[in-house]
Amino acid sequence: MGKPSDLVQGTLDLLILRTLALEPKHGWAIAKRIQQISEEVLQVQQGSLYPALHRLEQQGWIKADWMETDGGRSAKFYSLTRAGRTQLEKEKASWQRLSSAIDLVLRKA
Repeated sequence: MGKPSDLVQGTLDLLILRTLALEPKHGWAIAKRIQQISEEVLQVQQGSLYPALHRLEQQGWIKADWMETDGGRSAKFYSLTRAGRTQLEKEKASWQRLSSAIDLVLRKA
C-alpha cells in the first residue's frame, strides 16, 4: 500500500473534517482516529497534520479551543464550524466523483 504522503492532494483535509464531524478532538487524537478507522493503513504525521489543521482553521472550517484532556493536560481541541460542515459535504461529493471516475478507468481501460 502507498505511503500516507501518496494521498491524493486534499484528501487529508477531507479526513480531518470527517474525523471532527462527531466530536471535538485534539491533534494526536485526530491522527490516531484516522489510523484506527483506516485499519492502520493511513498514518498522518505531525508534519502534515498540524499545518493542515492551521490551514483549515484559517479557512474558517474548524475552530480551536483549549480544553483539558482525559489525562488532565491542557490541549487544543478542534471542532467543525458550520462552514466546515458545509465544506465536508462538498469534499465528500468531490471525492465520490473522483473515486468513481478512477474506478471506471481501472475497470474499463
